[in-house]
Amino acid sequence: MANFKTHIGRYISEILMEHEKCQSMNAENKMGFLEEQDLSNVPSITEYYKGKTIFVTGGSGFMGKVLLEKLLYSCSDLDRIYVLLRSKKGVNPEDRLAALYASECFSRLRKEKPGLFESKVFFIAGDCSEIGLGMSEEDRALIVNRAHIVFHVAASVRFDDTLKVAAGLNLRGTRELVELAKEIRNLEVLLHVSTSYANTNRDPIDEVVYPPHANWRDTLEVCEKMDEETLKHLTPKYLGELPNTYVFTKQLAEHVVYEQKGKLPVIIARPSIVISAIEEPLPGWIENFNGPVGILIASGKGILRSVYSDPDLAADYIPVDVAIKMFIAGAWLRGTKKLEATDEVEVYHCSSSHMQIMTVGEIVENGKEILNEIPLDNVLWAQDGGVTKSRLYYNLRVLLFHLLPAILVDLVLRIIGRKPMLFKIQRRIYTANIALHPYLTQQWKFLNKNLLALREKLKLEDKKMFNYAVEMVDQLEYFKTGVRAGKMYLLNEKLEDLPKAKAHYRRMVILDKTLRIALYSAVAWYVYSRDILFTALSYTYNAIIGL
Repeated sequence: MANFKTHIGRYISEILMEHEKCQSMNAENKMGFLEEQDLSNVPSITEYYKGKTIFVTGGSGFMGKVLLEKLLYSCSDLDRIYVLLRSKKGVNPEDRLAALYASECFSRLRKEKPGLFESKVFFIAGDCSEIGLGMSEEDRALIVNRAHIVFHVAASVRFDDTLKVAAGLNLRGTRELVELAKEIRNLEVLLHVSTSYANTNRDPIDEVVYPPHANWRDTLEVCEKMDEETLKHLTPKYLGELPNTYVFTKQLAEHVVYEQKGKLPVIIARPSIVISAIEEPLPGWIENFNGPVGILIASGKGILRSVYSDPDLAADYIPVDVAIKMFIAGAWLRGTKKLEATDEVEVYHCSSSHMQIMTVGEIVENGKEILNEIPLDNVLWAQDGGVTKSRLYYNLRVLLFHLLPAILVDLVLRIIGRKPMLFKIQRRIYTANIALHPYLTQQWKFLNKNLLALREKLKLEDKKMFNYAVEMVDQLEYFKTGVRAGKMYLLNEKLEDLPKAKAHYRRMVILDKTLRIALYSAVAWYVYSRDILFTALSYTYNAIIGL
């Protein structure tokens, strides 16, 4: 144990110097085969995927579902897709696959291509956090012998995971996936999904693999051998300039993949903040409260009255269908080229840095207009509030307009025999806002020349289904669609109930204004009745005369 602690201490002290030791790594942007490849004789995207067998991790997540749907809808002649699924909350993988297909995400597929999912998609029981991905020998042999394309989408995206948990899925899971890929006999491409925020100690951030913040093998060894409590105290030293365990482990996972340069046909995709779809599989499709749409939904419900951010910050976000089109196109470009030892690992920033997007302040202000037009059902209060980068002012607003009203509402719920819930929700909102603080107050420039170059490489026959010109999207209309979709898919509210929602919202606005007038009038009367204003003016006058 003493020797192990000595090793740990020495390793921790070396982490800060790791970057300097790796300066010999090339950090210049090389486009490699992306720039050089002649595509005149290669098949189109749909032709390339014809007859292919695909293995997907993370298929039950937000991006994973859209990836499955798009592959099936636009590349219907693929052979089959194997999805790695674990048992979750007592539900076995087979039932989880059925529940996945029941999602509204696949409504277009169910309507236009019935039976396709059932005939093409199969589950592989396993878990990315386990050795060997938790797969049976038979299933592993199946993937080794049949798969052509691998999409590694699975990840823990929680910012508050312990280093042990984050490393178990994001780092060890990637190692185990790469070990499997080495065995796959006919592997044509492995696409690894990272994040644009993996190198937030830099600005601008280019589409290259930068020197690692630590040695990924040593990090895994430490996480696997050290007890949770000791590791918790050492985590800040590991993270260094990086804000949380998520980006730290994702940054190291890139190097697990990068080590296969010239050995495996790998590419890395780095999406920024992935939010609601532009049009596929459904306009505005979303299934989580992340990003700007989450802010608008919470504000529309009357439970979010203040956002801790820089109002002038242009947070980088990318619609989920844009990211997925890039994944599919990027895999096509890599898969149509024979692997050579000199091939670079292409990196694609799925970001909107190339376009003028709304600032946080503009999103919130435009959101007020949108939510007046498309109010949510049974709002607790009229939506209001704004954006501040003052931690003190934000905390005051949280206390007055988040926590105190939540306590009163929960008290009423207890009195009428219902379960209190608003204080718990407000606590989660506050925790999330603080966790997101680095991303809501700091601006990064994600260079995305590779992303744009890939788009230009698309064949004419592929542009209709796989082009991703996000800069052509009307941002205001996009967020209107996002709110409408959030209303339907996140809150399960019906659009036909919109007149009722508008009537209720008007009552909340009247109540809000009435109470404001009453409050301001009471304060004014108190000041007048106590002669506070006259006394203050007299004191000021006398002070000036005394000078």
